[in-house]
Amino acid sequence: MKKVLVYIKSILIPVFIGGIVGLIISKNIDYSNLQKPFLAPPSILFPIVWTILYILMGISVGILKSKNLFDSSTGKIYYTQLIVNALWSIFFFTFKWRLFSFFWIILLILLVISMIKKFYSKNKISGLLQIPYLIWIIFAAYLNLGTYFLNK
Repeated sequence: MKKVLVYIKSILIPVFIGGIVGLIISKNIDYSNLQKPFLAPPSILFPIVWTILYILMGISVGILKSKNLFDSSTGKIYYTQLIVNALWSIFFFTFKWRLFSFFWIILLILLVISMIKKFYSKNKISGLLQIPYLIWIIFAAYLNLGTYFLNK
């Protein structure tokens, strides 16, 4: 039962943070009013994808915690990328800092690569579960930059 609670807590943390950010930015989301680059998905896809990614993130952390592999250096990179992730939405949608947001998401990509390496070195499955997250934020960086250029 203790392991189940570790997984539940590990999943709820990123889902909760994502939900709070969603509430903060909800009145400022102007995605439907923006010119978007080729391959831009419909807005309904974003909360679905992010929920899945946050769950995968939580499962990865749950694996590490349940095996006592989640140390302070792992926590530092994990929580740092989680904060950087949350701030991106605020910068992009609330402040409309589109170009700044692109550079911010590059920072996030680098942090996630570092996190994946750290997770993978401790548990391969934990690291591999973060590959969809990396792919999504690389795609998001493309959307971010394309949106910037199409709407400046």
